[in-house]
Amino acid sequence: MHKHIAAQSWFFRAMSRGALSAVCLGFSMAASQPMDAQSALSWGQVKARFESSNEFLKADAVNVDEMKAEEITAFLRPNPQFTIAADGNQLVPHGRVWQPTKGTQIQTNFSYLHERQHKRELRLETAKEATQIASSQHADLERNLLFNLRVGFVTVLQSKAVLDLTKQELDYYDKIIEISRERYKVGDMAQIDLDRVELQRVQYESDWQAAEVNLRTAKIQLQQMLNDKTPVDQFDVDGPFEFSDNLSPLDDFRQAALDHRPDLQAAVESIQQAKSTHNLAVANGSTDPTLSGWYTNNPSFNNPNALQTLGLSISVPLRIFDRNQGEKRRTFLDIGRNQHLQEFARAQVFTDVDSAYAQVNSSLILLRPYKDKYLDQATRVRDTVTFSWQKGAASLMDFLNAQSDYRQVQLAYVQLVGAYLTAAGQMNLAVGQEMIR
Repeated sequence: MHKHIAAQSWFFRAMSRGALSAVCLGFSMAASQPMDAQSALSWGQVKARFESSNEFLKADAVNVDEMKAEEITAFLRPNPQFTIAADGNQLVPHGRVWQPTKGTQIQTNFSYLHERQHKRELRLETAKEATQIASSQHADLERNLLFNLRVGFVTVLQSKAVLDLTKQELDYYDKIIEISRERYKVGDMAQIDLDRVELQRVQYESDWQAAEVNLRTAKIQLQQMLNDKTPVDQFDVDGPFEFSDNLSPLDDFRQAALDHRPDLQAAVESIQQAKSTHNLAVANGSTDPTLSGWYTNNPSFNNPNALQTLGLSISVPLRIFDRNQGEKRRTFLDIGRNQHLQEFARAQVFTDVDSAYAQVNSSLILLRPYKDKYLDQATRVRDTVTFSWQKGAASLMDFLNAQSDYRQVQLAYVQLVGAYLTAAGQMNLAVGQEMIR
């Protein structure tokens, strides 16, 4: 009798600890840190490491620098031309007289192509706009890569939450097994019922082992994104694994996307570049004269006293046939093409935002009843049925079903929080900045 009372007292203490553990869990990551909290990386630190170590991102940044260097080339002036010529050398004797250099005429020539219609300025403008497009495209690449990184980060947090949950459930069930063994010893439980209770532990242990493998795999994948060579057992991340019920109106996300989406900005900038390219094509159809001047040290034929002479000329190509008509037409059509692409990008922005908003809102709709009711109900049902089973007022099947329902509700909540955080990352991807943190 004394043993039976002690077993019941133990049961109440175990139930109290289990209920308190479930309430305090909240699926925050502070409860299951395998290493020192100071060494766990936050999202900001993970992001900074990624931006500094991702080789593909750094290679694309070099492309932006290359486009910046193209601006120097575009604004260069044409090189002047310098020519020196000698003429009038006597090749063969004449009347037995051979003075090969007496009549040599030395001439130096300097010429320069003068570009009209602001060609040089238009080339610079086009190059600058190309750099802006490359910068926007680089920002868009970073936006997409950061979304993949965020998904990997959330996957680690979710795996840690699942591992924490499975560990607590295993500890809780071990208490049940200990209580059941005490009941068996005092004759309050049959051997077959004890065997069934102990056999059920296999499921909890399997869940725990699977959660450990999933966490390790998630860490390895995140390390690969970071190019991190740290041993996986020494690598950890930390952050809030919870949801925020404050969702801004859809119009706020749409406007933010229109203001910040780099791919949309690149589409708008492409229109302006197409216009500048067309203006350059029109300018290239104009005539550019070549100005020349030359100096000689021989007398002029018409003026024997002019021992040093200067000549000037201007060369103007006659653009009768080639006036750059094809390029003018092509660049004009390219303006319309980029305008269509800009409208398509704008429509894509609204599609992305609306779809991501629906996913976030759907996750919140599912999460609210879990937080307000289902979690507490599952804990209360489990504790009540377990107590009733210990008192003999509930069957073993009711007890096992209650345990299974509790595990399913808690696991579903963790998965829903992970789905919400992934949807939030999708929304940030659609907007082009972190509006949901």
